[in-house]
Amino acid sequence: MPNLIVVGGGITGVTSAYALSRRGHLVTVVETRRYPAMETSYANGGQLSASNAEVWNNWATILKGLKWMLRADAPLLLNPTPSLHKYTWIAEFIAQIANYRANTIETTRLAIAAREHLLAMAQAEGVDFDYRQNGLLHLYHDKHSFEIAGQANTLLREGGLDRYAVTPQEIAKIEPTAHGQFHGGFYTPSDASGDIHKFTRGLVDACVRRGVRFLYDTAVDRIEATASNVQLQIRTQGARVGVMQADGVVLCAGVDSRKFAASLGDRINIYPVKGYSITIGLNDDESRAAAPNVCLLDEAAKIVTSRLGPDRFRIAGTAEFNGFNKDIRADRIQPLVDWSQKLFPGVATNAVVPWAGLRPMTPTMLPKVGSGRRPRVFYNTGHGHLGWTLSGATSQILADHIDRALA
Repeated sequence: MPNLIVVGGGITGVTSAYALSRRGHLVTVVETRRYPAMETSYANGGQLSASNAEVWNNWATILKGLKWMLRADAPLLLNPTPSLHKYTWIAEFIAQIANYRANTIETTRLAIAAREHLLAMAQAEGVDFDYRQNGLLHLYHDKHSFEIAGQANTLLREGGLDRYAVTPQEIAKIEPTAHGQFHGGFYTPSDASGDIHKFTRGLVDACVRRGVRFLYDTAVDRIEATASNVQLQIRTQGARVGVMQADGVVLCAGVDSRKFAASLGDRINIYPVKGYSITIGLNDDESRAAAPNVCLLDEAAKIVTSRLGPDRFRIAGTAEFNGFNKDIRADRIQPLVDWSQKLFPGVATNAVVPWAGLRPMTPTMLPKVGSGRRPRVFYNTGHGHLGWTLSGATSQILADHIDRALA
């Protein structure tokens, strides 16, 4: 069987390694950090949410972004500093508005399929990741936004998702801890939550049991691909340089995938869209009782939540176009804390852990899965804000593709 190198030890890299090892491939994962899942797969919103499959390519997103440019606490923030990469990405994003319908339906179908694959992995390997399927509730504060959401809901249902409108009274029954005045909502019973970091680390252990090798603290400096093999020049933390050879390479390198693709003659226009989260420790009985059990998405604030086990409450949101900046800004974290205090006043916020990560996002909002121009080069990257939701399916698509290409 082919010997494969996977570049990247986040959720897409590890699910890819697992899927390939299940097919009998010999797999080595190369990761720059000391541990797996320490970048964007560390502390995301925690939602396995097919109901978030609507792509962002519409004029409403563009207009909101322009309106929010001067607000430091805006849900969508664009740094206006000139950048060729940023503005060419935005131009391609706008061009994809014509494909909004088709891409939303495609993403919905992919997300539904991914859930089954992800749960099968966890069940087969005994991975505990605080999974709970209590559904996801989208909240709308006014009639206009609720009616707009109804149009998107038609596409999600066309993609096969069971998602339906609920009244304010029904919202109170589904999630009685939420405080606020809501015009209405949409509820998706099949959506779920879990800890992406715990899942990825658990799946790494399963991969190791299956013979997958992991190289940590290892950077890839150069990749060369020929008709007969691939060679990777690697560098360890101790600056030792070596060369690895394999039958194929899979790039799951998140926001770094673009530079690797360019060196291999491929154009994958990934932009790093920063997201923030906070994890609130539910350290007393009152906080545990006051925190929601259902996944939430507040449309006006663009904030999502997940309950991770009995003692943690994850709140995430914002999209920041600011290059490769990873700073955790206080003015971006505070709105998440304020939102929690407003909607869930009984939850103490004296134990808050902030985080920021860079989502690898393509202008189409769809991941790149498949072959590159050069032989023996493959990609599974560019999942944007849905890496956790889609990775179960894209890893299987990748494995199918490699089986055919290297047969």
